[in-house]
Amino acid sequence: MSKNRDNSPPPRPRWPRYGVDAPAFPAVLGAAGTACCLAAGRWRPRRNAMATAGAVLLAGTGVYLHTTLHGKLRIWQRELDRAGLTGDERLLDLGCGRGAVLIEAARRLPRGQAVGVDLWSGEDQSGNRPEATLANAAAAGVADRVEVRTADMTELPFADDSFDVVTSALAIHNIPTSESRYRAVDEAMRVLRPGGQLIIADFWPMARKYAAHIGQGTLRGLGPGYWYSGPWLGVTLLHTVKKG
Repeated sequence: MSKNRDNSPPPRPRWPRYGVDAPAFPAVLGAAGTACCLAAGRWRPRRNAMATAGAVLLAGTGVYLHTTLHGKLRIWQRELDRAGLTGDERLLDLGCGRGAVLIEAARRLPRGQAVGVDLWSGEDQSGNRPEATLANAAAAGVADRVEVRTADMTELPFADDSFDVVTSALAIHNIPTSESRYRAVDEAMRVLRPGGQLIIADFWPMARKYAAHIGQGTLRGLGPGYWYSGPWLGVTLLHTVKKG
């Protein structure tokens, strides 16, 4: 058996690292929970109420971190499997961030291409920058089929009917006005070819509005694995096939 000449250990395999969604939110949630628990030990008149509030807030923090680090990844694996990709599609991911959905899609496209667009806001995802996305693609072994661009979802730099699938994971709601959010959905439909699939995951009130705006599609709750602290911030999937 051959040995490394300098006797150094073999390099550890690299794994994609996707960061934390809206990192300020769980930080504030956890801090508030901790503060309530500490106050419960000092404030006798409402000790039980403070302790309960602290426990709920800390539990919500744990649920949030599980979703952003593990739960959403497993759910997107399932949903991309359900999409029935044949491997040669061209897929666009809106608000790709550090590539959680983009890279999972690229794994299923050995003869295709996965393109991600983002404005790279660190408020929406920790460490959000194109270099991090490309590093994750390389770590996952799919760099040859992944492309990222800096682009606004409301003005996509692509021709009509140029993608077989368009995805978006909890990104469109970050656009500040409803008019602009609807424009992003319209842009997604514009670049999608007839017969192509639109797959959007967003908070349930938003997903319902997107479906109403385009007048088609099915809505399905994604369950506790996609809760951001609790069911009040649960995520719904909008799926539709563009009519010819």
